Amino acid sequence: MAGETTNNNQIVIPSITRVYLAPVGTTAPADATVAMPAALRSVGLTTEDSLKFNSEPNFEQVKSAQSSYPTRTFQTSDAATIEVDLQQWSSGNFIAVYGGGDITEITPSGGGTGKHYKFTPPRIGSRTEVMAVIEVIDGGKHYRYVIPRCMQMEGVSKDLAKTKESVLPLRLAVQGGDDLDAWYVLTDDPAFDLTA
Repeated sequence: MAGETTNNNQIVIPSITRVYLAPVGTTAPADATVAMPAALRSVGLTTEDSLKFNSEPNFEQVKSAQSSYPTRTFQTSDAATIEVDLQQWSSGNFIAVYGGGDITEITPSGGGTGKHYKFTPPRIGSRTEVMAVIEVIDGGKHYRYVIPRCMQMEGVSKDLAKTKESVLPLRLAVQGGDDLDAWYVLTDDPAFDLTA
């Protein structure tokens, strides 16, 4: 169409994505390409089509007898979620997916030399918040979604079929507060240059 600004370099195709988790209060990366702070732990391999970041503001509408349309709309709250399916089963990923819990080493009752472990999910009221960073790379463009506080807020359903890998569903709800941004994006994408 006439007048359109066309630039196929502004189309983002995530060729690599990564998810990192850390305790709340961990120092966030300062920009889109600096080395990830050591305290941010990668969750490892994830399914290729499961990573989603959803921002869902909620609105109310005022209706008046004099109009067929709302006469005013106002925002009542914000909501955002992260969804990703983890392929690697590990202590850190189990704790993340269940929102906390404990892993202890136990002595096998049948003897033997191998170690055994017991995972206990968190009790009601003892779920823990985490910090999350989502990294998206498209060629030379880098994006990092930084979420200072989020919490696993859904139940965990795992398929244990022998015909495919069993994944751990990580479903994090972004938590807010007056003292920090609920989430933000760092990027080196030139399309974000306000002077261009």
